[in-house]
Amino acid sequence: MTAPIQRSSKEQAELPELPFPSTPVEELLRAFVKALRAHQLYLPNNPIYKAAIDSVRSAFVPVWDETDELVFTFSETAVLWYGYPVQQESTKSADSLPWLFYKDGVRELTIQKGFEDEELVQLLSILQRARKAAADDDDLLAMLWEADFVNLRYRYVDLGLEPAAPLEDGGLPPRPLSPDEVRTANTGNAEESTEESPSGVVNMADFDSTLYFLDEHEIEYLQGEIEREYATDLRQTIAATLLDIYEAQTDEAVRGEVADLVETLMLYLLAGGHLSTVAYLLREGQVAATRGREVSPEQAARVRDIPARLSHPEPLGQLLQALDESTELPPVNDLTELFEQLRPEALGTIFAWLGRLQNQRLRPMLEQAAARLTAANTGELVKLIQSEDRSVALEAVRRCGALKIQAGVSAIGRAMTAADPEMRLACVQALGEIGSAGALQTLEPWVADGDRDTRVTAVRLLATRGYRPVLSRVDAAVKGKALREADLTEKVAFFEAFGMLAGDTGVSYLDGILNGKGFLGRREDPEVRACAAMALGRINTASAHESLRKAQSEKDVVVRNAVNKAMRGGAG
Repeated sequence: MTAPIQRSSKEQAELPELPFPSTPVEELLRAFVKALRAHQLYLPNNPIYKAAIDSVRSAFVPVWDETDELVFTFSETAVLWYGYPVQQESTKSADSLPWLFYKDGVRELTIQKGFEDEELVQLLSILQRARKAAADDDDLLAMLWEADFVNLRYRYVDLGLEPAAPLEDGGLPPRPLSPDEVRTANTGNAEESTEESPSGVVNMADFDSTLYFLDEHEIEYLQGEIEREYATDLRQTIAATLLDIYEAQTDEAVRGEVADLVETLMLYLLAGGHLSTVAYLLREGQVAATRGREVSPEQAARVRDIPARLSHPEPLGQLLQALDESTELPPVNDLTELFEQLRPEALGTIFAWLGRLQNQRLRPMLEQAAARLTAANTGELVKLIQSEDRSVALEAVRRCGALKIQAGVSAIGRAMTAADPEMRLACVQALGEIGSAGALQTLEPWVADGDRDTRVTAVRLLATRGYRPVLSRVDAAVKGKALREADLTEKVAFFEAFGMLAGDTGVSYLDGILNGKGFLGRREDPEVRACAAMALGRINTASAHESLRKAQSEKDVVVRNAVNKAMRGGAG
């Protein structure tokens, strides 16, 4: 718990003179501690969390009005600014901000203007992880190093080096020099003044006395090279160096050690979210295994199998779960490049996750990876139809249909025996999309399935394909009693299928339903007569139109509307 800052008159007298009052700095630290607590308790979309972050950013404004840089030092129980305690804790607990830095060796923290824009939340996340870190996890110092901040710097002591003297707690940092002081130090006339330049200022005049001082072009070149060096991703450089060693060194022990390091590096990169470097490592590893000198089959297989190991259910599942739960995804290009390195074994895991993804921004990239793998590995896709995971089997059936994979017909036929109506319906749709003779033959019995949606979909697909062998089953359904008790959608589907498959030979039967009269002049149910009219519209021959014309003056509005629609050629 934060203790109130109380100072005796003697302490007040011993403190150095501050460049501006400490009140805005103290307010800033109080807001930061509240934001750290909110970051631990609430999700980023919570209003309390957002208000806490906004409060910290607002607290930076009066500070930046006075200076462009804040330098804090840490004791065990206090945060000091120019030796002045601006935040005090009563105990050395896990919730103590100064103790959190002090115990891991961080003694000084420098924050520059602009830190609050993008790096504030990153620091809050690091501090939260440091609070929860176990003994084997990275300490705060390692996390700060890995984050590679732009507007935050730190100084530390190595706790493992015993005679190393620690920094003085609360020591006064050097006063930042004003632009005028720096300019005076570099432009002053050496003949007029022999005074030393202020501490921390490099005087260019000290280097300008040589005859061969760098010209403007050479300076620009060096600056460009420095910028390029700092912009280079060292992780990718390390990966490239390891693979170069693997190619050049023929010793089996060396290559084995490199392979171990590559696997460890890949896990580290995955944990850190550096997906583009992981993709680079996987891609270039395949090249190194082929291009290296005197690479044995066993050595080459170990490197080539690294993408396959990433494609196994457990590591890939953990990666997808982390991405699904992440509030900020890596760049699209990085994710796409990584997914392109996945092997066919990844299909099952991808299918399983497509059905339960919460992060909709991740879905297009995962769909793209699934499409690439299914198009190039139809054998693996067909195998997944028999998966025990229902969501995987369902997705495999749908993609077999979309890709019209005839090799999957028999597997789909076996999957149709499942008691799950949704699976049977997906199988029916897939067989209809494939549309081969074998697929339609497999589909034929399912016009009599116990599930209404499966029956309707099957009979419509077979009729659209003009599959006449199913006519006997459709004829029996149309002339049977069960269809009379079905809903209108099913009646229409079977009657239209009958018309499309029977053609002119079915006109006589349909005309009897539409225009005929039974015992004592009774007619069929209006819905059935309307279905017969729509079937005649599907036949669309002269005799069918003649039958429809006889019913144009029908009094029943349902039948009359169906007849008029069929006459216009718009049935169905």
